Amino acid sequence: MPCAELLGADMRRRVFLGFVGGAVAWPLVGQAQQGERMRRVGILLPATADDLDYQAFVAAFLQGLGQLGWIVGRNMRIDTRWATADAAAIRKHAAELVALSPDVVLAHGGATVGPLLQATRTVPIVFPIVADPVGAGFVENLARPGGNATGFMNLEYGLGGKWLELLKEIAPGVKRAAIIRDTTNPAGIAVFGIIQTMAPSLGMEVIPINLRDASEFERSVATFARVPNGGLVATPSAPTLLHRNLIVALAAQYRLPAVYFERTFAAAGGLVSYGADFLDQYRQAATYVDRILKGEKPADMPVQAPTKYQLVINLKTAKAMGFTFPPAVHARADEVIE
Repeated sequence: MPCAELLGADMRRRVFLGFVGGAVAWPLVGQAQQGERMRRVGILLPATADDLDYQAFVAAFLQGLGQLGWIVGRNMRIDTRWATADAAAIRKHAAELVALSPDVVLAHGGATVGPLLQATRTVPIVFPIVADPVGAGFVENLARPGGNATGFMNLEYGLGGKWLELLKEIAPGVKRAAIIRDTTNPAGIAVFGIIQTMAPSLGMEVIPINLRDASEFERSVATFARVPNGGLVATPSAPTLLHRNLIVALAAQYRLPAVYFERTFAAAGGLVSYGADFLDQYRQAATYVDRILKGEKPADMPVQAPTKYQLVINLKTAKAMGFTFPPAVHARADEVIE
């Protein structure tokens, strides 16, 4: 288990700041050593600058670059835009980054990659996290992307069925599952379709809950929770990550057993998560940025599927809910939060 995954909030902040020296300072670093060309890397994130999990993602990326010889202030400068999940803000920051003529931009998720591709078809883009880059139109195919974007997927659609199976395994009495999705994300619609197909074989009914704004979402969860034997599955999207604390809090408030797609939810108090290791994918993204800085083209670099998955269970949350994990689930957990 990578040490960074086990860091507490304060430690993660210190590690992040230790790597980057503060986001504001990045453009102001010293010149490259004599004979060494200073390269410019942009980073576009659908989060706020105080988001500790995204800070950890960026720290993993910079750590990966450092291991490949790219050092902030020596031969690389970083321009970061914390764009939140607001579409207008993302478009604005995407345009700002492109105007800086970076050598490459790292962009998290479809919510940032789409606006970047609208702003440029020449600046190389690497995504550490995208659910369905072909379906979204970001690349022509996985083997040969064909354009100026490439990177790493965080989702295979079959995971939708696995999340529902996991919910039924940890809470056999659940007969209804609220599926949190983002209808503006093609992957969210596709994953819901997989879950919907799987539901009858598990004796379950699935109800979509769209994540448009916080107040509407709270009302939808409250309405769902009025009927007993309910559970929750959160599917990937930028708004879902942004509102993870709210989602986790509502699941606890209504005592809904819940399955999440990424470890940060379990770390925030969610019951269980299963999905791609985002820190690992950011480290892998550093290798793609390195290759681009050395002359390779995104068009020729295949999009890669996840290679590392994590099952994380939160025993503290389970205890608070009066919930006990089945021994089989406990035994195969990659991480247990106590």
